[in-house]
This record gives sequence, structure tokens and C-alpha cells, in this order.
Amino acid sequence: MSDGWLTALAATPELSEAVQVVGLVDLDRSVAEARAAKHGLDVAIDTDLGAMLSRMKPDFVFDLVVPSARSGVVKQALAAGAHVLSEKPMANSMAEARDLIAAAERAGRQHAVIQNRRFLPGIRRAQALINSGALGEVTAVHVDFFIGAHFGGFRDEMENVLLLDMAIHTFDAARFVTGLDAMAVYCRETNPKGSWYAHGAAADALFDLEGGATMTYRGSWCAEGANTSWESTWRIIGTRGTLLWDGNDSLEAKVVTGDQGFMRPLSSVEVPPLPAPLVEGHAGVILDFVNAVASGRRALTDGQDNIRSLAMVFAAIASTKAGQRLPVTI
Repeated sequence: MSDGWLTALAATPELSEAVQVVGLVDLDRSVAEARAAKHGLDVAIDTDLGAMLSRMKPDFVFDLVVPSARSGVVKQALAAGAHVLSEKPMANSMAEARDLIAAAERAGRQHAVIQNRRFLPGIRRAQALINSGALGEVTAVHVDFFIGAHFGGFRDEMENVLLLDMAIHTFDAARFVTGLDAMAVYCRETNPKGSWYAHGAAADALFDLEGGATMTYRGSWCAEGANTSWESTWRIIGTRGTLLWDGNDSLEAKVVTGDQGFMRPLSSVEVPPLPAPLVEGHAGVILDFVNAVASGRRALTDGQDNIRSLAMVFAAIASTKAGQRLPVTI
């Protein structure tokens, strides 16, 4: 992940002008040295975060550690006076997530989380259509994610790997697009035959959203043969019409134009184009975070918002263990 972050920093003019990398920390010094050499960085290298924080006193810490190490890294950086932008997931439990929010408040610093789907053109255009009222009130969201991904490494051994490591993107995107939070969930998690993951490579979840709307999520990380987009495929239904998004460039919306007939007449509506060029993906999240800190506003992916998406993940995991519908609480 550090390779992707460093590439984004160097390749995005707004970031290369605003951010200066001053140090790299890794438990394996040779890894940090190799990254610095690859990206042409003449920076401090250390295996100890505390020593680096004391030495360089950075404004930001970019946290790319494995999830089990996240809490300690974030709290140490916040206590040293740095703002922190983390890879997802925000935390390994809801209690840990609440603890990190409290730590950021005590330090008077921001802790935000990479939710790069919020910075994709399709997501922004879908949100704009919904906000325009063209579809009426959202009543249902149906999302499918099917990809056979052979990562190797820590994901192969994770528990609840799909829900915890990937579904968070879709859950967060659904909240962002619709403006609706989840209230309850019933989820079934499986590890299908042929799965190369240790646990939880597939899941089906039914969420109750605010205002009586619902959301279905069907996903698998070991479904080979007909991959969806990494952004999933979407059907968003409103009281006046429906939006279809293939997760790539195809967005199609139709609304009811008459009140007569067994199947009422429909007409296509334009999904609004982006009003301005968008810095996409990881670069977009990092730029928003940097600008938020500079201006004193909260980042779009601040922990106080992201915990609501994380709550959907942990409620889904709890539901699959309990075999029953459970509330989504923060």
C-alpha cells in the first residue's frame, strides 16, 4: 500500500506541492529503505515510530499498517501532535473505534480513514442524481460484488475477510450516495467450497436503512468466472424511478412519466456530469484530508463519520454469528 500512496503523492500536483514526505517507518528497515530508493526520497528511516515522531515532529502520519497494529500506531501519533490518515478498516472493534475517536478529540487532531470510493466519478454522479430528487425518495439499494481475488498475505488468514476488509467500501459508499445510515442488519456469512481464504470469503446482508429504506449486499471474494467491478454493481430504487450503475462508466436512470397503465411509461434522465475535474481514489482522500486540516474543517472521511460505516461491518459480523437480525449501533 505504501507504494500506491507514495505514487499518488508524487503524481498529483496538488499533493506534491502541499506534502513533503520527511520519514518512513517500518519494522523491517530494509523495506522502508527500498521504498525510499524506489521513489527517490532522501528521508529519515526508522524502525521505531516513537523515535521518528520525536525526531521529525511531522504534521501528519499516514498509517498503512496491518489492522491489528492500527490502534497503537494511531494513538501514538495523535499523542505526539500529528494528524493521522489511516488505511481501512478504522479499527478492529467498535470499542477500539470509539477509543480512537476519543483519542483524536483529546489531542485536538483529526483521524480520518481511506474510503477512496467516495472519490470516484460514478459515486459522485450517482449522489448528485439522488440529491436532485429525480428518483424521489430512496426506497431500496441493491449491490452485488463478485470477484475472485488471490492476494496472498494476511488477508488469506483473516477472519470475516470479505466483510471486514472489503465490504466496508460498499457500505460506506451506500451511506455516502444515499445519505442514509443503517439501523439494523441480518447477515449470513460463508466460506464456499474451493475458497482459498481461511474464513468468511462470502456474505449476504439485508440492512434496514433510515426512513424505511432497505439495502441488500451480495458479495464474494472467491467467485471466479464473471467478475463485477471492484466498485460493485448497483441498483438504486426511488419512489419515482431507478438508477443502474455498473461500477465503471455506465450510469442509466429512468423515471416514471405517467400515471396510467399496467406498466407506467418511463423516460431516461441524465445522470449529472461532474461539475469539475475530480482528484480520484487515494489521492482524492489524501488531498481532502490535507485541505481539511489546513482549513480547520473535518475531513470527508473523518473517524466520526467512518465509524457509522464500520458499525455496519461489525453488526453484520455479529448477526452472522448470532443467526438473527441485530441493530446497527455506534
